Order: sequence, then structure tokens, then C-alpha cells
Amino acid sequence: MRRWPILVAVALVGCLVAAGEHLINRRPFPADTTPEGAYLRLVLAVSEHRVRDAFPYLETEAQWASYTIRDQRKEACERVRASYPSDERQRLLAGWIEEAGAHDGADVFALLAQQRGWIARLERDLSGAAGAEIQGERATVITGRGTRYAFRRRENGIWGLTTFTAELAAEAERAARDLEVVERAAKDYDGARRPDAGL
Repeated sequence: MRRWPILVAVALVGCLVAAGEHLINRRPFPADTTPEGAYLRLVLAVSEHRVRDAFPYLETEAQWASYTIRDQRKEACERVRASYPSDERQRLLAGWIEEAGAHDGADVFALLAQQRGWIARLERDLSGAAGAEIQGERATVITGRGTRYAFRRRENGIWGLTTFTAELAAEAERAARDLEVVERAAKDYDGARRPDAGL
């Protein structure tokens, strides 16, 4: 009989601990207008394999580059289809078709992140945010593991990760150069097909 109050007390403490853990784990993230809030949303997207959802937490230049890649590849593929001979057409399309067919910049980012191992790199390093250092429009989030991630404040107030900007910008430049080459070659192919081309 005397054990009954002890069992009730133990059960009550267990319930309180479980409720406390639930509240701790469910506490809301800081706003994404703080570096920590943007970082934690990025961590959540990566950890749940929703790479596309990390896109809003890239800096603006990285987002623009992703859209540029899609647009340049789409235009190049259309030009190749219209003007190139079939053997060369297939070779070029095979390398660009996924980027060209992306719905938007977020899809391009997700595709490149998978192909280039960016997600694996993030998964190895991401952990809770221990703090942030803000200097004007730039911030550094320091993780529990001591890793530092650079962010830049976007025009809408959301902080964006800068880690992949240089690689995305370089890919956008490559896509623009490829389009220029395609345009020149397509004009040559079109000219060679004209009835008066040999005159």
C-alpha cells in the first residue's frame, strides 16, 4: 500500500519530464530575419532531405545565379534542338537537359547540390547554432561544433548563406559562355542549310 504514492510520484515526474522535452523540442525557431533563424531552417531542410526548401536561405546572388543557369541552359537547349545536327544535338542536350528542365532556381540548386556533394558536406558539418556575430549586412553563425557559416542579409530581411554563391555564379557564367558558343554554331548550321548557301 505504501508503494502506491511512490509509484504515482514517479509516474508524475516522468510525465513532467516528457512534457518538458516536448516543449523544448517544439519551441519555435528564431525569426528568419535573424542569422540563427535562417541557419536553423536551413539545417532542418537539409536534415529532412528537403534540399529545395533550403533555397530561400541562400543569399540573393546565389539565387539569381541558379535562375540564370536554368534560363541559359533552357535557351541553349532550344537553340540546339532547332539548328544542330542530330549527333551533336544529343551530346549537348544530355549534359544540359536537367538544368534546362528545372522548374525554377530552387530546383537547379537542389540538382547541383546533389550532383556536387554539397548536401553531404552540409550534413557532416551542420549542428545547432551556438551564436552569431553580426557586422552590418554580414553575419557569421557559429555552430555547436565550432564551424562558422557566413550569411548576408537579403533585401527582404532574411539572412542568406553565402557558402555556395561562388560555385553557382561560376556555373552561371559557364552557362552564358556555352549559350554564346551555341548561338554562333547554330547560325553557321542554319546558314549551311539555306538553298543559296553554296552560291
